[in-house]
Amino acid sequence: MRHSSLGQSLPGTSRRTVVRGLGGAVLLGAGAPLLSACGGSGGTAADPKSVTLGSNASDAVPKKAFAEIYAAFKKRSGIAVDVNTKDHNTFQEQINSYLQGTPDDVFHWFAGYRMQFFAAKGLATPIDDVWKTIGGNFPEAMQKLSKGEDGKYYFVPLYTYPWAVFYRKSVFQQYGYEVPTTWSDFIALCKRMRKDKLVPIAFGDKDAWPALGTFDQINFRTNGYDFHVELMAGRASWTDAKTRAAFDNWAEILPYHQEGAVGRTWQDAAQTLVAKKAGMYLLGSFVGQQFTNKDDLDDLDFFAFPEIDPAYGQDTVEAPTDGFMLSKAPKNKAAAVELLEFLGTPEAEQIYLKADPNVVAASTKADTSSYTPLQKKAYEMISGAKSLTQYMDRDSRPDFTSTVMQPALQKFIRDPKGVDSLLSSIERQKKTIFASS
Repeated sequence: MRHSSLGQSLPGTSRRTVVRGLGGAVLLGAGAPLLSACGGSGGTAADPKSVTLGSNASDAVPKKAFAEIYAAFKKRSGIAVDVNTKDHNTFQEQINSYLQGTPDDVFHWFAGYRMQFFAAKGLATPIDDVWKTIGGNFPEAMQKLSKGEDGKYYFVPLYTYPWAVFYRKSVFQQYGYEVPTTWSDFIALCKRMRKDKLVPIAFGDKDAWPALGTFDQINFRTNGYDFHVELMAGRASWTDAKTRAAFDNWAEILPYHQEGAVGRTWQDAAQTLVAKKAGMYLLGSFVGQQFTNKDDLDDLDFFAFPEIDPAYGQDTVEAPTDGFMLSKAPKNKAAAVELLEFLGTPEAEQIYLKADPNVVAASTKADTSSYTPLQKKAYEMISGAKSLTQYMDRDSRPDFTSTVMQPALQKFIRDPKGVDSLLSSIERQKKTIFASS
């Protein structure tokens, strides 16, 4: 569910070493733990009653939710799912070498560009046969998100979730705050929170991906959905006046962000919201995983990132979608296909949602009657959006977002005044990377 970019450096590796692997093999430092399949080297025959699955769901809540899905699948089919769970960031960092080696039969991944990237490299198997079975369970937008550039299906979506500004109802009530819908109201609220001795905006960018989501919100509120798409695709320029305007807007609210963000994880930042030390937090709805006390979770609410330009309003919602893919040469394809068909059912989604109430079903057939107020609101936000984005490191080339944008945005957070030279540097590197495809 969480975001992390593909080429983030590991101990003992340089960014350049990791990203070279996007077109070839990833070279890993001596100390790096290698991501490999459950089945090891691939020399043994597949167990017909077992399917292997590579998972990045290392956080406690999703890990438990997935385990319950796999248990239900075994009960129904007699096929055991041998799960290979790796730390979320490690999985992302080593995904390319993993898929080029001897990966598990099925692996957990993301919709959109991130899926298409590996499908185009021949590192995933088309699953049109699976979609003949599950297609009726999903709306057109989800079907579109699940296709590669060749028009074939490569992905089974399970859940989606919005990015929004999260806050505690009791804090807003205590201080008499109102939900801001415009940029000026948002800034005024940040100033009031600071006066009330609160951190206006909790922020943790140690893993380098949360800032990507912050930029996305500000960019498509400033410049609209179409410009977001053009910028992510490498067609619009990072030195364009529109891009600079987005960074100027960010610089305006940066002083209200939690200090020392580059050294803080998203989980630690979330704890300041839990503890009522921070007033707001821009993140995905998975932030609810950090609210382990039910009363605290019931107190959690969110609002759409405020309007900056009335021409675009609040009509774009960032709603990443997670699900599953079939690796290039699964040892037990028949069992893997059966598992993917099950994962595409409302039953599987409902099992997941029962254990993780921080997301909403990708399928329109799933029963939403048990949704919490937060889930209902998330569903309404996503279904009512004019445009949906998938998040910067899913909407663009992963080698660009990981090796260029992640360190660039951290540099901006540290020194927003150096934005012009920073944007020139981003544009130069973008041209090199996008030309290499």
